[in-house]
Amino acid sequence: MKKLLSILTALVMAVSLAACGSGSGSDGKTYTFASELDIKNLDSCDADDGMSFNAMHAVIDGLMGLDENGEITYAIAEDHQVSDDGLTHTFKLRDAKWSNGTEVTANDFVYAWQRIIKNVGNYAYMMGTGGASIVGADELMAKTENGEELTDEDLDTLGVKAVDDKTLEVQLTTPVAYFEELMTFPCYYPINEEFCEEQGSNYAKSPDAILSNGAFVMETWEPGSTATFSKNEDYWNADAVNLDTLVLNLVQEPTVAAQNFESGNNDFAPISSDLVDQYKDDESFTSFNEGYLFYVQVNFNNTDLQNQNLRKALSLAINREDFATNVLKDGSKEANGFIPSQLSIGPEGQDFRDDAADYTEYNLDEAQAAMDQALAELGKDSVTLRLLYGTDESPMDTMATYLQNAFSQLEGLNIEMVATTKQDRIYTKQANRDFDLACTRWGPDYSDPTTYLNLMITGNTNNYGDWTNADYDALMNQVATEADLDARWQMMIEAEGIAMSDYANIPVFEKGTSALQNPAVTGLVQRPVGVPYTFTYVDIEA
Repeated sequence: MKKLLSILTALVMAVSLAACGSGSGSDGKTYTFASELDIKNLDSCDADDGMSFNAMHAVIDGLMGLDENGEITYAIAEDHQVSDDGLTHTFKLRDAKWSNGTEVTANDFVYAWQRIIKNVGNYAYMMGTGGASIVGADELMAKTENGEELTDEDLDTLGVKAVDDKTLEVQLTTPVAYFEELMTFPCYYPINEEFCEEQGSNYAKSPDAILSNGAFVMETWEPGSTATFSKNEDYWNADAVNLDTLVLNLVQEPTVAAQNFESGNNDFAPISSDLVDQYKDDESFTSFNEGYLFYVQVNFNNTDLQNQNLRKALSLAINREDFATNVLKDGSKEANGFIPSQLSIGPEGQDFRDDAADYTEYNLDEAQAAMDQALAELGKDSVTLRLLYGTDESPMDTMATYLQNAFSQLEGLNIEMVATTKQDRIYTKQANRDFDLACTRWGPDYSDPTTYLNLMITGNTNNYGDWTNADYDALMNQVATEADLDARWQMMIEAEGIAMSDYANIPVFEKGTSALQNPAVTGLVQRPVGVPYTFTYVDIEA
């Protein structure tokens, strides 16, 4: 009898496991999403990558969120009022709970925003003129940059306060037209203070160390492998959630992800360029604008690279159209400036890229002429430059190889390849200025051109190349306070022109993504701005 019971139990488990794949089963609807990247953590003070944002967004709602069409809508806030001068924003919060049963309150936002500044979080700058322009943020960040430890009294000067449990008031130094969109970004998400303090340094680094007030609750997380989530039955918008289980397959190489898709173990699988021709005619094939700008960051601490003709030669040597169309083949396209297309719409309804000039072209003859001029000005027969890139951030390695070949066409230029990981590239080598040229990328935090233009301001934490230009800085200071939208738009066009004419950075391509997507799946929200994917509305037809 025991043997028979064991066999029956094994059969039940097998059926149960089979149901954990795509579609519906005895355990309900399960959606499996594959990613090449891992989750860093779910801490809004520290996480700075798209996959961490996807996971964080699955479990936490901010003041504002996205509807099923990807449009900005209310989330934890149920009402938002703005003063006539645009400087005071008042949010009324709905009745919502954390997964430990406590109420979501206005103090959860106050605590989270103060915490990111106090801890010098990766996105602390988004509280100041680099983002929301909250009163006191710049001054507090200036203190932390000087090594000062902020007191409670210091933090209370930040222009955010809980009027009562359900009323949050935010004071700005200047009107911010895209403020509601900012509130969808993870650095503005709330944190339950008591729970966070109990967790200490472990906060948001495991399923037991994170609370949910969103569509899903994190159940398991094996870094580098899999994270699973279950529907949050206490979610304020639970009726909109169709899935019972969300599975994120982490660090899956595209070929493996595609194989798992074909076997029914993935519902969504990004594929690499070498797989596009194989799948492009399949009904499951899709491609879309990812929003990232891939570019070469120039280290101006290298005296050779301070020569403008050398930088010009590098830019002219890149055949961007060939790279995007014939190498990547994933919907990517050549970059014509530092602000990607389909990002920002101006006061008259026009795309920024249509209003601004084109700053890139391929001309090998002119590139060599600029290189020859650079060598003459430098008094050298040749120049050697190190090209830094991460091998774990596809297609960065493909881009680096293409650039090596392109730059090697220039007589008098030697390229040394420096391969590393993404984390080491950014936080060790670039942060310590240990590079000459770095293959890097930026994903827009919001849909205003400043999400890119701010990167080149003197002293910006992401300006690892230390490019500096007084006219640019002055213009960007004007942009930060200009209330006239038409005038501000023209200032941003002018600012990009200053930076690109000086080759402050060298744009290469705008990233597209090709993927395999289960035709039975609907409701996956993808945006090229902010959090890449929203799983709240995903459904699977039986």
